[in-house]
Amino acid sequence: MTGELTYRRVHRASPELLFDCMTDPEHLAHFWGPAGTSTPVDGIVVDLRPGGKFETTMVDADGGGYTMRAVYVEIDRPHRLVWIESDVEGGMRTTITFTDRGDGHTEVITHQTNVPEAYLSAEARAGFATSLDRFDAYLAGLAR
Repeated sequence: MTGELTYRRVHRASPELLFDCMTDPEHLAHFWGPAGTSTPVDGIVVDLRPGGKFETTMVDADGGGYTMRAVYVEIDRPHRLVWIESDVEGGMRTTITFTDRGDGHTEVITHQTNVPEAYLSAEARAGFATSLDRFDAYLAGLAR
């Protein structure tokens, strides 16, 4: 069984900066993955073009690694970013939209379809939310 998930956040940053944070390994290394993991920059591949690879290897506290492998489907800087994780049963699709609110804030909506049942659990959703919290903290540091 698969489902879908939607996460919404409003950030005090431009759509351009947010898009670049989501597509630059130097930025991604600071926040990618749930709390308790790290994603070293040398474990991130971004070939930012339709058909290009997007891979991240998260490392947990015990040193275990988890690699996410995806292929970019759509790139429309700074409005939209879409990738598909074909390794995930059914090919999980992630669509991120960046909407400028005109007040120095941008709404970011992450919509996922073909989400495996294991990713739909409250625990998995809470883990994803911690990665969004890490992104918020990283952005606050950039703003300083």
